[in-house]
Amino acid sequence: MKKLALSVIPLLISCSRSGTSVNPVRKDIIETVYASGKIIPENEYHVYALTNGTVKEKLVEEGDPVLAGAVLYRISNAAPLARLDAAKTLVQQTQENLSAQSRVLNDARFNLESAGAKFKNDSLNYFRLKNLLDQNAASKSTVDNAYTLYTISLNQKKSAEEKYYAMQNELNLALKNAKGQEATAQMDADNYTIKSEYEGIVYQLMKEEGEAVRAGEIVALLGEKSRRVIKLSVDQQDIDKVKKGQEVLLRSDVSGNTIFHATIQRIYPVMNEIDQTFRVDAVFKDAMEQPYVHSSVEANIIIQEKKNALVIPRAAMVAEDSAQVKRDGKVKNVFVKTGVRTLDDVEILSGIDESTEVVIPGQK
Repeated sequence: MKKLALSVIPLLISCSRSGTSVNPVRKDIIETVYASGKIIPENEYHVYALTNGTVKEKLVEEGDPVLAGAVLYRISNAAPLARLDAAKTLVQQTQENLSAQSRVLNDARFNLESAGAKFKNDSLNYFRLKNLLDQNAASKSTVDNAYTLYTISLNQKKSAEEKYYAMQNELNLALKNAKGQEATAQMDADNYTIKSEYEGIVYQLMKEEGEAVRAGEIVALLGEKSRRVIKLSVDQQDIDKVKKGQEVLLRSDVSGNTIFHATIQRIYPVMNEIDQTFRVDAVFKDAMEQPYVHSSVEANIIIQEKKNALVIPRAAMVAEDSAQVKRDGKVKNVFVKTGVRTLDDVEILSGIDESTEVVIPGQK
């Protein structure tokens, strides 16, 4: 943990056998929390290969802007394309079997129509003879024969209907299955085309044409073109002091001694158990564009600022709430109420004043 003081004013120092003594002084101080991290593009994401293969084409270069869905790589894919062509052919054939020109379905339809026509004729003949029988104008045996033909044609009609609609359902199911196979084959073929997820810029490409790739392997790094996020790690002992909107002063390895101003934008609630830090994101306040990403940064998050604060050296504290003072030639511990603490100084709210001689233990 590091903290930053705005200014340093020399303390009045004297020496004695018990240690160095100083008088509290007033100055402006800032309490800060130290954080380290790196600059990343906003909405940074990795692109992964979904299949094994060899890079057939690389269609972008690092630094190129891309739209969502832009093709980055094509992976060799002769086998999946062959499966896709076969699936499309099967769909086309099944659709033809359901069309008005379908030979299979037309044969069944013709049988149905023929059975319907025969049933109609046999039905008319049976009921005509039945009426004549009621008038004693036809014999019973003739009516019985007509009824037999009527019954046979009725069953034939029902059988033709069942066969026709069963065939139609079978062809519809075959078409549904064929389309499912086509969709699966299309998805498989699409996996050999690696695309961007969002509009942005290509920051890094990990593969060149002719190189092998494995499923799940990172092949590219993309993100927003201009907006940057400062990804910081804050120690668990300091995270409760950090709030959204606080100002951040930071310096990157690329920019040297140039100080940038940023603002805390987001605090993540889950601790990284490896280094016991919490992730905190900040965004630049400066209008100038930050062209580089993944450069390391060191930052001080401003927690609070006090003007004209009464302070003593941090080394003068013998406990969290007491300091050693010299009164009447004797050194004694006194209770003090403290405020802002920095790496070097402690603000005193009560207990001692500017006239108090404070002893720094161990210094002579």
